Amino acid sequence: MRIVVVRHGQDEHGYRGGWSQRGLTEEGKMQSQLLAKHLSNSWQPLKFLISSDLRRARETAEYISQEMELPIHSSPLWREMNNGELAGMPNSLAEQLYPGLFASSLEMDEPYPHGESPRQFFQRITHAFEGLCEKMITLQISSEIIVVTHGGVITILSYFLNGSVWSNKEPAIPTNAASIHEISYQEGKWLFTTQNHIDHLSIKG
Repeated sequence: MRIVVVRHGQDEHGYRGGWSQRGLTEEGKMQSQLLAKHLSNSWQPLKFLISSDLRRARETAEYISQEMELPIHSSPLWREMNNGELAGMPNSLAEQLYPGLFASSLEMDEPYPHGESPRQFFQRITHAFEGLCEKMITLQISSEIIVVTHGGVITILSYFLNGSVWSNKEPAIPTNAASIHEISYQEGKWLFTTQNHIDHLSIKG
């Protein structure tokens, strides 16, 4: 059993991410095309496609869906941290209205304005992961899955599966746009067997 977790392609710079509904840049679309071809050619069999329902992830998943002929199962559970009123806001305006406010500046139980706290984010992602694993183990869904999601989500999963304590003050793990991170089930444990695989992005055409 394995879960191939991919980060969405490059989105627009200069804006706060989180629950932003801004889409991919042209570079991000090209990255997603390369990602989709690479998954289809080198990572089979993959039989079930889940995606965060935020636009940048969904657009990435659409390239994979078309290339691999898999329907997309969208879910808000796999979204990035909910940054509430700052979602998609230009950085300059965010700094004017909420100076110094970033995910790393919050206390663990302090939410963004109309958003999530870091602890709520951690709990959402770990519960979503555990629920997905349970469905795979009990054969409710395929044992070969793709999840299209976000950098913050992948960082939490890395800390969680390594048995390390995560807080929003901890450094993020490397998660390039359109990168691949493989989680495998081995000897009764889920663990990362590939992280931040980006070789496919150097291939043009």
